[in-house]
Amino acid sequence: MNQMQTPDLVTCDVTDGVATLTLGGGAAHALSLEMIGALHRALADLAADDGVRVVVLSGPGRIFCAGHDIKEIARHRDDPDQGRAFLTELFEACAEMMLTLGQFPKPTIAMVDGIATAAGLQLVASCDLAFASNAATVCLPGVTNGGFCTTPSVAVSRNVGPKHMMELALSGTPLGADWAQAAGLFNRVFSPETLTTETAAFATTLAGRNPGPIAHGKAALTAHRDLPLRDAYALATPVMIDHFMDPGRLAVEALKAAAKGTRA
Repeated sequence: MNQMQTPDLVTCDVTDGVATLTLGGGAAHALSLEMIGALHRALADLAADDGVRVVVLSGPGRIFCAGHDIKEIARHRDDPDQGRAFLTELFEACAEMMLTLGQFPKPTIAMVDGIATAAGLQLVASCDLAFASNAATVCLPGVTNGGFCTTPSVAVSRNVGPKHMMELALSGTPLGADWAQAAGLFNRVFSPETLTTETAAFATTLAGRNPGPIAHGKAALTAHRDLPLRDAYALATPVMIDHFMDPGRLAVEALKAAAKGTRA
């Protein structure tokens, strides 16, 4: 086991091929500009680390992530020009970080035990999978503050159907774990006591799979999702052929064949 740390913002623990990124920065784990930068750098490091096969994103406590740091934004809004310049920097940096997470070459799992709200829910939606406790809630609260959660909706709308999306965006109120699972935001819901164990078990099993085809398969899935059917098959077919020729797959098949022969 080894540890890398960005003090007070993001910590990273790597065990058995699973990297757990834990959000810090206080109980709300707010996405300040500095937090976004720390998370983006951590993701870049993990993407390049061959020892990491799976990434789990955790925001411990009652709040998984409260979204952007409203106090930080307020400090820059007194001057309109300065405020617009800061907001441009903030939201462009956030979009790039979310793109990195959404296009990550390794499986990503959000582990949610509290409320995921605004850009915090955007984080969850940008991961491949989301495991939650039955205490978790989701929320896009922009309308309750005189605005609208427009950028979080980019990722969230790619997880849920139009009616669920509008309920989140127009109600602005927290919705429970069962609702989130039915809507497509959560894969599995556990008790708070078993969430970490269940997530770790799934992630460790996934870390034992052949990484090459997973990376290429994830990229192909993202690329062909919105293509016409014929174009989707044209894109996926050569990738599938590469899977069967992948050295890692051939090694796995040889080991299975040898084990079967031994049992016979």
